[in-house]
Amino acid sequence: MDAAFTAEQDEMRRTLREILGKRCGPDEVKAAVRTDAGHDPELWQRLSRQLGLPGIAVAEEYGGVGCTPADLALACEETGRVLLPSPLLATAALAAPLIGALGTDAQRAALLPALAAGELTAALAVPGPALATALALTGDNAPGDWAGGGRAGGVQARADGDGWRLYGEVAQVLDGHSAGLLLVAAHTGGFARARTLLFLVRGDAPGLVRSRQATLDETRPQGRVELRHVEAELLGRAGADGHGHGPDPLPALAATGLLAASVLAAEAVGAAAQALARTVEYVGGREQFGRPVGSFQAVKHRLADLYVQVQAARSAAYYAAWDPGQGALALAQALEALRITAGEAIQLHGGIGFTWEHDAHLYFKRAAADELLFGPVHRLRGHAAQQAGLFPAPDPSPTPRDPQHPQKAAV
Repeated sequence: MDAAFTAEQDEMRRTLREILGKRCGPDEVKAAVRTDAGHDPELWQRLSRQLGLPGIAVAEEYGGVGCTPADLALACEETGRVLLPSPLLATAALAAPLIGALGTDAQRAALLPALAAGELTAALAVPGPALATALALTGDNAPGDWAGGGRAGGVQARADGDGWRLYGEVAQVLDGHSAGLLLVAAHTGGFARARTLLFLVRGDAPGLVRSRQATLDETRPQGRVELRHVEAELLGRAGADGHGHGPDPLPALAATGLLAASVLAAEAVGAAAQALARTVEYVGGREQFGRPVGSFQAVKHRLADLYVQVQAARSAAYYAAWDPGQGALALAQALEALRITAGEAIQLHGGIGFTWEHDAHLYFKRAAADELLFGPVHRLRGHAAQQAGLFPAPDPSPTPRDPQHPQKAAV
């Protein structure tokens, strides 16, 4: 493993930081999230044209930059520093990899170039509380219960001639209110044979009703999606499994979850590092009892502990960018570092940190909201440990009994 960044990566980081530094101050971010789209469309187009941001990890044959997921994670570390509200996560880290893994040649050729160019945005529509399970980050996604379970709840798909029709409702969809394309997880078949597949739904499809939801973190806009006899296209080739259905999306969702986790970990590290930097700057200038607050030993110790935690999270995030298989653990480390750093930032800013006028609360809300969507931390770590075989499987055989003392197990 070579941990050094290339000259191209350093240049991308420098250029992105320069652009975001000019266009993403706290006031600009707050103004962007209050628009109908929930982000600044002009800035999104500039990032798409100048840096190819949404197409960083898309193959060149489909109009992308053709870089590695590590480059996408590096870019997201910079977007995390300013809490950039944009369709980047939903489009580049969730939707595009699924289309690349499951889509037919025609679907990839039609959709990936538009996604890579920033002309089309996309969102993955699964029930928000189950997003982490659908991506196999906090549990096995094989049972499929995360998609709603049977006939009641979730989204149902029904064959309609050569196509499909979708019925149901999904809440807490990242960018679900504004994305031009939806990847909808829906049940097919009857209750006993229900199976979850992914379908493509255009944002202007008749019968599709969408609304923006109030969220804890405004920089992560979410929407409610209602599907009423909506025409949909199966993602992948019909009959790929030999039973009249499309390809099984569960392995692709799990692989996409690891990629998204590595990207989110880098983003959270960027946010935590910026929250720490602003806190260090504040306590260095704020005076109490005739001296800077940052000169007190207790404050120095707290800041030193935060620095160690952020650097440990950065190391984990960089390793996960190189090996996405470690994404869940890196995400747990990064989310914990962000939550602790943002909480300490509010405390060390004193009374001003609790006001709406100061941006310290934005970092704390990002930490809390990301744990709600992709965590919590203890479940991320628990599932990763189970996957690694750290916990032995329970013995299904009954425990032998002592015939003299039936109430005691034999030694």
